[in-house]
Amino acid sequence: MKNHITMRQAVQADQEQLADLRALVLYDDLTRLGRYDDVKVRERFRNTFDPVHTQIIKVKGTMVGCVALKPKAEVYLLEHFYIHPDYQGQRIGTQVLNMLLEQDEVQGKRITLNVLQGSPARRLYERFGFILDSEDEVDVFMSVQVQ
Repeated sequence: MKNHITMRQAVQADQEQLADLRALVLYDDLTRLGRYDDVKVRERFRNTFDPVHTQIIKVKGTMVGCVALKPKAEVYLLEHFYIHPDYQGQRIGTQVLNMLLEQDEVQGKRITLNVLQGSPARRLYERFGFILDSEDEVDVFMSVQVQ
């Protein structure tokens, strides 16, 4: 079953709501890794939030998440891909990733990302062909070449 997903470009006014979403989505993984900090989890988002390259994900008009795809020289950085816990497991991430990878500007490019160790999101990326580049005790760095 496909959800009716729409995306709109983020605006600066979305920042705090998205910072709160990041804290909620990452809470379990960061806590498990002994890295959860209520202030830092939001600050890290604010420091890298760029509304120009961020999309708000909506299902039936309700904001359920966000994703950023930033051009960096020869690659694109996929970051801030958060789906509200109430909407996880409904293939929204799969649909959004399909939409992103079908965009003309990423054809022939490499897309990089990092995901927290042990995050279930890693399986989603692996299904799309992302491969492990490197990892440390907290992060797993992955990439895919878009054909």
